[in-house]
Amino acid sequence: MLRLHRVEPSAALFGDRAGYPDRLIFHTPEWISFVAECQGADPVLATVTDGGTPVGHFTGLITKKYGLRILGSPMAGWTTSYVGFNLDPRVPRREALRALMPFAFDELGCAHLEIRDRFLTEPELGGMGLVWDSAPTAVIDLSPAQDALFGAMASACRRNIRKAAKSGVVVEEVHDDPAFADEFYDQLRDVFAKQNLVPTYSVERVRSLIRHLEPAGRILLLRARDPQGRCIATAVLPWYHRTMYFWGGASYREHQHLRPNETLIWHALRWAKERGVTEFDFVGGNAYKAKYGTTDVPVPWARRSRSPLVARLRDAAKQGFALKQRAAARLNGAGKPATPDSAARAG
Repeated sequence: MLRLHRVEPSAALFGDRAGYPDRLIFHTPEWISFVAECQGADPVLATVTDGGTPVGHFTGLITKKYGLRILGSPMAGWTTSYVGFNLDPRVPRREALRALMPFAFDELGCAHLEIRDRFLTEPELGGMGLVWDSAPTAVIDLSPAQDALFGAMASACRRNIRKAAKSGVVVEEVHDDPAFADEFYDQLRDVFAKQNLVPTYSVERVRSLIRHLEPAGRILLLRARDPQGRCIATAVLPWYHRTMYFWGGASYREHQHLRPNETLIWHALRWAKERGVTEFDFVGGNAYKAKYGTTDVPVPWARRSRSPLVARLRDAAKQGFALKQRAAARLNGAGKPATPDSAARAG
């Protein structure tokens, strides 16, 4: 019989969490602090016990909407891919999810729960009053040799990488540079404008991410320069344990003929592989990512509300966000809003 018990953060607690094989960067204190700061959310850390024996951990954050407490693990729009559980491999994830329900709704007094756990599958969600959306992500297995990784890419992608090199595009690894966030965000505006969209967050979120992750060495920041030394593209790539994530990438439209985006990804893949990372996660399944030789992995996004009214309020909040973005798009001369998690678009 599994149970969840809320606990306070401590070095010992995070040390124990770091020993679980399913640990992700989204479970680390740095990432939790980043989300809490940007969302004004209250972190929820819990241990999972089986008959009093600790067998895992749960991570979430509580926010308030319409005066109601919402437990996100994560919520859409947090630019956070998966959170959920860290569990002993012998513990069924379905049973941990079952134990989460009374913890969220009774002990924490929440009216709504959302969860996206990297290792939960759709068959495990049935029979718990959950609804979910299929949300596959595109990943690259970095285990093969470098030549094999390059060969698995589409021929056009390989040509673009070679073209960038011949054109004199140079990739820099960025450290302690306050200007980087502004460069990235300015290019991100241009990426969204290309699709008649506007970004869903401000440059402050980029600064917060870097501020929290960079001191721990858990983020790779890349800048591509053209032969004249101008910054023409950037990429933001958190990494931890076995996985690197494509949090965001951007470039100026006028320089995309130099193909800096593919070059940034190829640099990141090699950098990660050299450090023992075994998986590159594009954080989403956009069609353009397939050219890198990706495999789609299903990771459902599940939710449950205390009542149908709360579920309707959740949908109303989502629609309200879209209306706000549509208004911002019009003010900026664009035509339609971005979706909450469309930040990681490289063009």
